Amino acid sequence: MPTQNTKNSEFITNAIANLATITVTFNPSMEELQTQLSSLPPSSTKILVDNASPLDKYEKITILCSQFQNAHVIRNETNQGLAAAINHGVSQAIKLTPDLKFILLLDQDSEPHPGSIEILLAAFFKLQAMGVRVGCVGPSLVDSKTGLSHGFHKISHGRWTRAYPPTNVTTPVPCDNINGSGTLMPATLFLQLGGLDSALFIDHVDTEWSFRVIAHGYSLWGIPDSVFDHSMGQASVRFWFFGWRVWPVRSPQRHYYLYRNATILLKRGYIPLVWKFWALVKLFLTSVVMAVTGPNRRKQIINMSRGILAGLNKDAT
Repeated sequence: MPTQNTKNSEFITNAIANLATITVTFNPSMEELQTQLSSLPPSSTKILVDNASPLDKYEKITILCSQFQNAHVIRNETNQGLAAAINHGVSQAIKLTPDLKFILLLDQDSEPHPGSIEILLAAFFKLQAMGVRVGCVGPSLVDSKTGLSHGFHKISHGRWTRAYPPTNVTTPVPCDNINGSGTLMPATLFLQLGGLDSALFIDHVDTEWSFRVIAHGYSLWGIPDSVFDHSMGQASVRFWFFGWRVWPVRSPQRHYYLYRNATILLKRGYIPLVWKFWALVKLFLTSVVMAVTGPNRRKQIINMSRGILAGLNKDAT
C-alpha cells in the first residue's frame, strides 16, 4: 500500500509536469541564464520571453534553450515591458501545456536552490488543505553577491517592514507584498485577475499584483525553506542620515517609471494606506539622496519629476 509520503511525492511530480516557468530576458548574462535553466525541473514547461535583446544575444538564447527539455523562446521585436512580456509568456504556456496548473515567474538572474520549487508547491498544497485561500507563495530571495536575504514584506503596527525568519524556521510567513521573481500561483488565479498590469511596463508590477490578489480575497505567503539566489543588482550610494545608510542607484529612465508607477498606485483604492505613506517617504528620500550624491543628478531629478507628472495625468485604473 502506498505511504502518505509516496502519495505526496506523486502529487508534486504531477504538479511539476503541469507547471510553466516564465522568464523575461533582456540582454541577459548567458552564464546566469544557463544556471537558471539547469535548475528548473526537466518536465516543466519553460517559457523565455525576450524583450528585444540585440539579435546576436537572442540567437545565443535560442541556442541555449535548444539544449533543455521543454524550453521555448518567444521574441518581442520591441521592448514591451516586464508585465506585457509575462502576460505573453503565460498565453503561450497555456497553448503548450494542455493541463496547465501552476505558473512560476522568474527574473533572468534568479536560480532556485535544489528542491526549492517542489517546496513551494508542497507549501501551497499544505496551506490549501488547511482551508487557506492561497493566492501566491514565494521563496526566500538571497542576494547572489552578498548572501543577504531580501526578507518578506509585511505591514506591522502601521509600518511597512520586512520579516527575516531564522534559517531553521520553515513555517510559512503571511505577507502583504511578494517579490515578482519566484512567485508561484495557480494559472486559474492569473487568468481570473486578468494577468499583470501591462500599463505599468516595469517597476511596481509585482507590488500592484500583490495588492490586487489580496483585494480579491486571496493571501500571499513567503516560504522560508524555499531559497532562490537572486541578484539585487543595482549599484548604491552611502550617505549619513542619523547613521550611515545605503541607497540603491537606478538609471534616470528607471526612476521615471518608479515615480510614475508609484504615483499611479497612490491613486488606486485597493492599495493600502500604509504602503502609500511609506512610498511617499521613500520617494522623497530617494529624490534627496540622488540630488545630493547621485550620478547624473540633473537628469535624475528631471526624470523623477516627469514620472510624477505622467502618473498624475494617467488614469488610475
